[in-house]
Amino acid sequence: MSETLTATTEKDQQVRARKNLTYLLLFAIVMFFVALSSAYVVSQSSADYWVTFRIPKAFYISTAVILASSVSIQLALITIRKGQARATLAWILVTLLLGGAFTWNQRAGWSELMSRGYFLVSKVMGAQDQYGVDYSILRKGVVVLKEGDQFYLPTDIQRAKPLNAEMEDYKNTASSYFYVITVGHWLHLAGGLIMLLVLSVKSLMGRYTAEDHVGVWQGTLYWHFLGGLWGYLLLFLVFVH
Repeated sequence: MSETLTATTEKDQQVRARKNLTYLLLFAIVMFFVALSSAYVVSQSSADYWVTFRIPKAFYISTAVILASSVSIQLALITIRKGQARATLAWILVTLLLGGAFTWNQRAGWSELMSRGYFLVSKVMGAQDQYGVDYSILRKGVVVLKEGDQFYLPTDIQRAKPLNAEMEDYKNTASSYFYVITVGHWLHLAGGLIMLLVLSVKSLMGRYTAEDHVGVWQGTLYWHFLGGLWGYLLLFLVFVH
């Protein structure tokens, strides 16, 4: 009897430790993106030139995909709590498939940005979009005007001082941040995809039961976190960018 109680206590302690480790991991990721968001805001407010550009639709589609995947991974947790191992495996595989779809849409969004002239390292005047519609350039918070190939301050009524020569020396910091933020999120999601593969294999091997499924719980929490994080990042980029 005492041996059984000892084994149960050790099991509970292991589960508690794994949950605490999961919370610690999520906290570390939150702090990373909080720091990144703060750096973005500071850079935007202090930059001589800043470029605002239209976000590709693929990033909005990927949002719907990752929200759907949160539903499927939650169903995986619900079914394993009921002891339905086969259904759990099916929902994990659905989540994995949706994670792949999210990745595909992210890649499509990055490809569109590059085709429009936005790279990890690019110049302020490097965009191939229609000015004033797809993108704008701000000088110390003021949108500059474009006439032909020349850029001017709105206060330069006579159009006597084109800004082109000055702007040639500036990098498109907004584009760089966009890639760092979105790729940074995807790298964490890539870890989530690996996690889903591990969950799939273990589920196939019958490692999870209604009484012992902390791995599925960890995976579900992490995946929900990634979905919420992406929602925050997209809103941040839409309204702050």
